[in-house]
Amino acid sequence: MKKIITLLFTAFLAVSCGIFTSLTSTTTIGPQNSFVLGNNQHGAFSVDLKNISPNPLKIHLAPIDGGTHSPMVVQPNQKASLKVDKNTAVVIGNPSNESADVELKVHGDTGLSMGYKN
Repeated sequence: MKKIITLLFTAFLAVSCGIFTSLTSTTTIGPQNSFVLGNNQHGAFSVDLKNISPNPLKIHLAPIDGGTHSPMVVQPNQKASLKVDKNTAVVIGNPSNESADVELKVHGDTGLSMGYKN
């Protein structure tokens, strides 16, 4: 009986910890600034984002070993979905002179660094 209870408890923990494989955030990016998500070693992840600002945002992917690729512009109220390879950052740039807000929903590896750069 003890083994069954231990097995059920372990299964419950494994299933309940699945909720930690996603995160949701509304992020503010200052004027002429960028928000960088995942500029560290990590596994693959995906991001659903929505530009909730009055100005366009510029987005690109940046592998941590150098380079950039997959540039896109996300217009106000537009949504975008990105699949991000392991060890690659998402850079969300705000080229306007006003602060910008973006809604982010991240799935997969959430052990991601987060920070700002000019």
